[in-house]
Amino acid sequence: MIAVPVDLPDSALEAEVLDDLVRVEASLVKTAHPDDELLTEASRHLIAAGGKRFRAMLVLLAAQFGDPRDPRVIDAAVAIELTHLATLFHDDVMDEALVRRGHASVNSRWSNSVAILTGDFLFAQASRILADLGPQAVRIQAQTFTRLVSGQMAETIGVRPGQDPLDHYMHVIRDKTGSLIATSGRFGALFSGAPADVVDRIAVACEQLGVAWQLSDDVIDIASDSEQSGKTPGTDLRQGVRTLPVLYALRSASPDDRLGWLLTEADLGDDALLTEALALLRAHPAMAESRADVLSWVHGARSEIMSLPDVPARAAFLALCDFVVKRTG
Repeated sequence: MIAVPVDLPDSALEAEVLDDLVRVEASLVKTAHPDDELLTEASRHLIAAGGKRFRAMLVLLAAQFGDPRDPRVIDAAVAIELTHLATLFHDDVMDEALVRRGHASVNSRWSNSVAILTGDFLFAQASRILADLGPQAVRIQAQTFTRLVSGQMAETIGVRPGQDPLDHYMHVIRDKTGSLIATSGRFGALFSGAPADVVDRIAVACEQLGVAWQLSDDVIDIASDSEQSGKTPGTDLRQGVRTLPVLYALRSASPDDRLGWLLTEADLGDDALLTEALALLRAHPAMAESRADVLSWVHGARSEIMSLPDVPARAAFLALCDFVVKRTG
């Protein structure tokens, strides 16, 4: 079932966006239908698993600052979602993931090779759509893809000697997550014919909002229980992923600090140690620092949004800012 992932303050706008999301979904399914039977099945596997279609929604909301009925808008939203889905196929291979969106990942159901090739196919389909939208679309996508790969490479290689771990982490977040979300807003405004200054402001606001959303996830992974978030707390900790609160905590940790030992030496696959680490992190000033960072990125997005024309979509973008703050706690 298709649903707008965030309640929008204007019911007419929400209905319009929902209707367009249905069109995007239908086009996604149609696009993922090559001649090869296995490629079709693998492509549609992750599409059928669902997802928030958050990036597609941003394309549609940004289009409200121009002509949202321009047929290029739906095509742009489909291309953005295909690109995002392709990155998930590749991510699952690199992470050796077994599950994606509650279903067996393509790499675990078939093989790494099938997952990589399916991701490549979806990238190709996105490129085909963008080629029809013109050279500017292709150029923006290429620039975005460069940032996506840069962010993924930085995450894969890890912190280089002499590099600040927090600077490294933020580089990964901005490029791997923020870049495609920025392009979502840019495409929506651009292909609806919005003025150039509006296009640029929406792109900046969307990137800041995307970074804030990811950092909010970092806080939620530590702060929330499973009933609140719908996720198992400490998932990143258990996997050894050092997110924003952990990086802040490590900055002030001493060699004989219990939390420092838990975060650097302990096996957090042990439930008791994980529970202890979560409790110590929740009481640590690192959580307040992390929440402050989320608020700072949201404030940046809000400042850009407030300079946009006063149409219902502006209130919708502001509602997204409020939602990120609220979910962070």
